[in-house]
Amino acid sequence: MTETIKLMQSHSSVRRFKEEEVPQEDLNEILTAAQMASSWKNFQSYSVILVRSQEKKDALFELVPQEAIRQSAAFLLFVGDLNRAEKGARLHTDTFQPQGVEGLLITSVDAALAGQNTLLAAESLGYGVVIIGLVRYKSAELAELFKLPDYTYPVFGIALGVPNQKHDVKPRLPLENVVFEEEYQEQTTEVIKAYDRVQTEYAGARATTTWSQRLAEQFGQPEPSSTRENLEQKNLM
Repeated sequence: MTETIKLMQSHSSVRRFKEEEVPQEDLNEILTAAQMASSWKNFQSYSVILVRSQEKKDALFELVPQEAIRQSAAFLLFVGDLNRAEKGARLHTDTFQPQGVEGLLITSVDAALAGQNTLLAAESLGYGVVIIGLVRYKSAELAELFKLPDYTYPVFGIALGVPNQKHDVKPRLPLENVVFEEEYQEQTTEVIKAYDRVQTEYAGARATTTWSQRLAEQFGQPEPSSTRENLEQKNLM
């Protein structure tokens, strides 16, 4: 097993950080590594907003009350971004039509790939990180806070800092329940129940709901309206 694979397989989210800064040199290395992620047609359809001031982190915390945001040395907001694309396209045509599913997939996948590179680079330097997707639930408010222009939207954030906690690696689904030879193999509910037991055993006293109960909470009700409303305001839907 290579050191890279060991790093990947040892990931666990860190939500508590020490009061220590991340040197600019390290941030530059991490963010440069992020830029090396694969990107659809090399469009690089994302941007990153680096937040280090406590004032801005506190303002963000008021909208998305995750303690990791306040404690982080740096918070990185990953933004799906077709604003640059609009400027580039208009050098050659008067038509710009980013609305629809394809544009959202291009931008969100580009952002996610850069985010994963960010996570791995930060962890390789000894830092802790946690990805925070709840920023989407306050899309319009974040757009105002960070002055996001048309054709941009928040995808997720990453809180980064010197770790002040360490959890065991969270167990994943068995490989055979995720990777299928040649064609899709639909799972039975027994697979779900078995993984519920694994997750509950891992969480121990911290367990308040099962994995499948969290699925029901997420997908058993209509999606929050904030993301769609913001996408419409930013001319992406």
